[in-house]
Amino acid sequence: MRKNKQRKGFSFKKTGCLVMTILLCAGMVFGLTTKEVKAEVSWPSGITVGAESAIVMEVNTGTILYEKNSHTKRYPASITKIMTTMLALENCELDETVTYSEDAVYKTEGSGIYRNVGEQMSLEDTLYAVMLESANECAYATAEHVTGGDYDAFIKMMNDRATELGCQDTNFTNPHGLPDEQHVTSAYDMALISAAAIKDDMFRTLVSTVRYDLPATNKSLPLAMFNHHKMISNNLTAEYLYDYAIGGKTGFTQAARSTLVTYAEKDGMLLVCVVMKCEGTHFTDTINLFNYCFDNFQMYSVAENETRYSSDVSNSSTMMTQNEAFAQLDEDAMVILPKGADFLETETEVSYEDGGEGAMGSLVYRYGDKVVGRADVVVTGAQVDTYDFAEGNHDIETSDITVLQGKVEEKGNPVVLVVIIIVIAALAVFLFFVIRSKLSSRHWRNMRHPDRQYVRIRNKKRRRRRRRRY
Repeated sequence: MRKNKQRKGFSFKKTGCLVMTILLCAGMVFGLTTKEVKAEVSWPSGITVGAESAIVMEVNTGTILYEKNSHTKRYPASITKIMTTMLALENCELDETVTYSEDAVYKTEGSGIYRNVGEQMSLEDTLYAVMLESANECAYATAEHVTGGDYDAFIKMMNDRATELGCQDTNFTNPHGLPDEQHVTSAYDMALISAAAIKDDMFRTLVSTVRYDLPATNKSLPLAMFNHHKMISNNLTAEYLYDYAIGGKTGFTQAARSTLVTYAEKDGMLLVCVVMKCEGTHFTDTINLFNYCFDNFQMYSVAENETRYSSDVSNSSTMMTQNEAFAQLDEDAMVILPKGADFLETETEVSYEDGGEGAMGSLVYRYGDKVVGRADVVVTGAQVDTYDFAEGNHDIETSDITVLQGKVEEKGNPVVLVVIIIVIAALAVFLFFVIRSKLSSRHWRNMRHPDRQYVRIRNKKRRRRRRRRY
């Protein structure tokens, strides 16, 4: 019996792999040969603060504009309640009813609004008490409510969320910040937590509210509550009012001393400042840090300033240029730099891990050794037309190559020319295999389906040979 030989024909899969390999090699060549020596860049300096730990972060870019002992572990006191409130908003509805247990009432001390066992309040009212009056019993009751009465589960939730945000110096043991030697965090970690929290609209409403009138409950009369943050509230003094302040959270214990988280917004910058272990300088330190940052930094739109990754090549309608780009940089992406800096002095690297929803990845911008922003690479939804590989249409139009050459001349980068040549070579290899496939397919069809008359003659000769043998 004759064995069927496996056909060694064309494989789109193999050719696709070949083309992709060539393109990846091109990318490697491009990536390795276009890396430039870092230019000398300067970062503003010269400010000092009394706080033993401090940090200022731009919320939308995550850029650290100032830091002092930002990873030193310290007691946070009541700024802990930022995490407690954020978790409540992420996991519950504001109209849910919070019932105060014996533990909530009797296992807390210090600041509070004097709730009673069995008292009921809406979660919204409870969170206003947590953030404005720094009520410890309300923070405890919130923790129990979020987890259905399992206080320890809420503490675990706090630490899990901190880890998720990238915190490395944090260990929470309670939801309110009362003294505990194991209850620690750092200015850097609190900046990460605070930056995540302010992105929630309701959280922003809570921290920016100066006065809230708490309605009567089943056990208490109405109560007017005032924000303790002196940069937005003049309930006690107007000395520290700050025009650009949004709000924040105060904290104090004998062990922690004064701690403070504050948000401020100006000129497109949303800043969060954290100061810890202060001896009465927490408000002045924060104001000075905000002024320093607003005076020395500014936001840059990636869409308006990035010219190194332009996707518009030509107005011609050829195979390579007639389609819209199927991906582009996020039009809302921003980078923060020292005032007077050149945007093109930034360097970029590709990240496939931290892109936003629907993003293919992101470009991470660096200025010197500092990350100053990122821009997601997002899919535009544009349809890429297929190319007709019909017989007789195997040539790449001359105008395509002319367009690419024009783009290279525009960029003035000889490395790009190398990459373009490799890409064209890859396309040529692809077309060669397509043509070869068509010719090979015809040959095999002819071999498999010969003329019927030829088959009858061949079979007749075979029968005669068999008769002669016998």
